[in-house]
Amino acid sequence: MLTWNRGNDMGKEGLLVVVSAPSGTGKGTLLKQLKQSNENLRFSVSATTRKPRKNEIHGKDYFFKTVDEFKKMVEQNELVEWVEYCDNYYGTPGKHIESLINEGYNVLLEVEIEGAISVRKKFPGSVLIFVLPPSIGELRKRITGRGTEEEDIIDKRLEKARSEIEHVDRYDYVVINGEIDKAVKDINSIIRAEELKYTRNLDIINRIGGCF
Repeated sequence: MLTWNRGNDMGKEGLLVVVSAPSGTGKGTLLKQLKQSNENLRFSVSATTRKPRKNEIHGKDYFFKTVDEFKKMVEQNELVEWVEYCDNYYGTPGKHIESLINEGYNVLLEVEIEGAISVRKKFPGSVLIFVLPPSIGELRKRITGRGTEEEDIIDKRLEKARSEIEHVDRYDYVVINGEIDKAVKDINSIIRAEELKYTRNLDIINRIGGCF
């Protein structure tokens, strides 16, 4: 697999790359291989009120918080998005993202559609990517292949996927996850193209222009 190891160009800030996808699209495997292929990419670390699982490390897997600590983060507007799920809170700390971006790293954030919209409001320069399966039929095949869910649950997941796909026009790019290597290459290409945009290179352009 192609490995990207170019480092940061001329001390520029990194990008915030937001990825959303319906359940069963293969997003987890895709993002894992994407990180392995791009050494300048870092995953955003979420804050949560759930208890740490075995081998989970604070600051690496999650920022583990008490309910009071989490609510204080919400009150102080420290989270770019947050949700309550299964009696626990999950959210994305903005300072963590800003710190990585300022260091020149590209930050990858995996969130649902509502979270992605919230992130775009607080980080207008973020890049939103929606990952699609090759077809609904293939999505059903992948979910069924897990062998962990009843038919009615599978139907509900497919219906939710259809409703999520209706919001794809809110995103900047669409990537089809048919062949994993190609999807990884496509996302890396998007990141590189965004890095080369005129508006992200004004400081460099001005420095070069000042030499003539």
